[in-house]
Amino acid sequence: MNAIKNKVQLIGHVGQEPEIKTFDGGKKVANITIATNESYTNNKGEKVENTEWHRITAWGKVADIIEKYVIKGKEIAIEGKLTHRSYDDKDGNKRYITEIVANELLLLGK
Repeated sequence: MNAIKNKVQLIGHVGQEPEIKTFDGGKKVANITIATNESYTNNKGEKVENTEWHRITAWGKVADIIEKYVIKGKEIAIEGKLTHRSYDDKDGNKRYITEIVANELLLLGK
């Protein structure tokens, strides 16, 4: 392994309509969540399903694609990097966010 990278690849369904913001100068950012599902059989022989939610942020051309083609329920594949940030909420409490900054997007399904 010559280079270890911060790289995330996910396939999932979009959880809500995309939130698009356009800044001065025309730069765009898109925020979505996607759900990934996995299932397994536990030691009692029961099928167990697990859903994980992931926050996705995309800038520029990827944000444009999300704005034009992505809707709630759409199956997509994304590739990006895992990031962490923090902020202070209105009550002064420190909040932490883990999200994926997408640099590639693939539209799947219908």
